[in-house]
Amino acid sequence: MRSFIILKILVLILFTGHAHAQRIKDVASIQGIRSNQLVGYGLVVGLPGTGEQSPFTEQSFRTMLSNFGISLDANTKPKIKNVAAVAVHADLPAFSKPGQTIDVTVSSVGEASSLQGGTLLQTFLRGVDGKIYAVAQGSLVVSGFGAQGGDGSRIVVNTPTVGRIPNGAMVEQEVRSGFANGDTLTLNLHYPDFSTAKRLADTINQRFGAQPETGYTIATPIDAASVRVTAPRDVGQRVGFLATLENFEFTPADAPARVVINSRTGTIVIGQDVQLLPAAITHGGLTVTIAENQQVSQPNTFGDGDTVVTTQSIVDIDLSDSRMFKFEPGVTLDQLVRAVNEVGAAPGDLMAILEALRQAGALRGELVII
Repeated sequence: MRSFIILKILVLILFTGHAHAQRIKDVASIQGIRSNQLVGYGLVVGLPGTGEQSPFTEQSFRTMLSNFGISLDANTKPKIKNVAAVAVHADLPAFSKPGQTIDVTVSSVGEASSLQGGTLLQTFLRGVDGKIYAVAQGSLVVSGFGAQGGDGSRIVVNTPTVGRIPNGAMVEQEVRSGFANGDTLTLNLHYPDFSTAKRLADTINQRFGAQPETGYTIATPIDAASVRVTAPRDVGQRVGFLATLENFEFTPADAPARVVINSRTGTIVIGQDVQLLPAAITHGGLTVTIAENQQVSQPNTFGDGDTVVTTQSIVDIDLSDSRMFKFEPGVTLDQLVRAVNEVGAAPGDLMAILEALRQAGALRGELVII
């Protein structure tokens, strides 16, 4: 098990090479073009005795009957174990039109033990402004199930009180967006970075023939997260403009030097450019010494090559009773992980080393523990 976890650490080390070119549509989104959350409250009927007998379910049941013109005496207490009160929610994608359908998720809000086999009755889905944007109805698809014995024993697989209705809601009203307003659009980076924003703006200007040195620009970086782009006012031309722009490729800036540790699973992800500064720490009986030697590489006598200086890393592992770790400057965490893996040490040893290096200020990069 210990070797497997260490191997998982090595597999999850992020690529140390340079960033590759990516399309604009993969790293940025248009400001204001987003989905909207919808939510509603309704009743699921047709359950095989797995519903509930709660006050709010009874009240909802009476209201539903009254909408159908059926009145119950106030002293009559209906038995509704085949009915459950549920919350219904969905995401309304941008540019959704009336008549289109979206998926919905249905969750029990009471004591119902399962929604398996139930049918959601017509439920209004409202936006944050309180307006109705979709209406949901249909049979639930529930992946979980539960069973209970006469002695009180019970088994539950997955979550039987949550289900989905594929294409279960019909859009009734379109959400207006500012896509066609103004002379500009704003591209928001998924991961803000000043260098990436600058490169994105430069790529757009270059591809559209803009000349920033003369004051003529198409794209202007606003901050680390946003780039403002001048776009045609005509909607049809604006669509074609964006269809071209979003497929431009450029090279984002390298990610920050970062180490992420999941303390529960022992998984460690090491980003590029993470290095160790000169340091020495103590940890148990494990000794790791890492150093680098500079060597001169000479070309062949009649070759056209140049004399260059190369770096040779030397990793020495010892599990004796020594208690000192020694790190020379310029050593990467990739080399440290490989060294720990060779001796079969536990991931906890590496986590302790990394935490100690961070406390000592000898870790060049951010350490994130989750």
